[in-house]
Amino acid sequence: MTPKSFLAATAIVAMLAGPALAGPQYVNESGFANAGYDVVAYFDMAQSPVGQPQPPAVPGKTEFTATHNGATFAFANAENLARFQADPARYVPQYDGHCAYGVVKGGKVPGNPNLWRIVDGKLYLNITENVVTFWEEDIPGHLQTSEANWPGLEAAPASDMAVPKLDAAAAPAS
Repeated sequence: MTPKSFLAATAIVAMLAGPALAGPQYVNESGFANAGYDVVAYFDMAQSPVGQPQPPAVPGKTEFTATHNGATFAFANAENLARFQADPARYVPQYDGHCAYGVVKGGKVPGNPNLWRIVDGKLYLNITENVVTFWEEDIPGHLQTSEANWPGLEAAPASDMAVPKLDAAAAPAS
């Protein structure tokens, strides 16, 4: 193998081994990812025990926004915006903002920002309270299944469904 062909082969392997591009982010009718709720704020809240409702998501403001994966995210303050900009992959919801249990079942349905859980430093959303109960019956097992299912779903179009009983959060600057 010539040095030139070796470098070309190495470059191809590096591209294939690198992270895959994310699929389309779920964006609801508000025009914001995560329905305008601040994705960084979850990481500062105390989680409720499994089986109990989580604290509500923190609304973002339109004066603090950033674009990632082709979608606009809103934040409650400049500090959270800066934290996101420094490491967006740390904060974005898994499965491009789609319901984690939906991915377990092999599809893309939207995630509700108020039905969240952080597991191993990653943010997961679900669509309805009933779905949360199914998800929480076996989070480790469901994560194993969803992680196996996601590569086959990721490139599919983002869900165009609305999240039941959810109002968008991003509000104009006050």
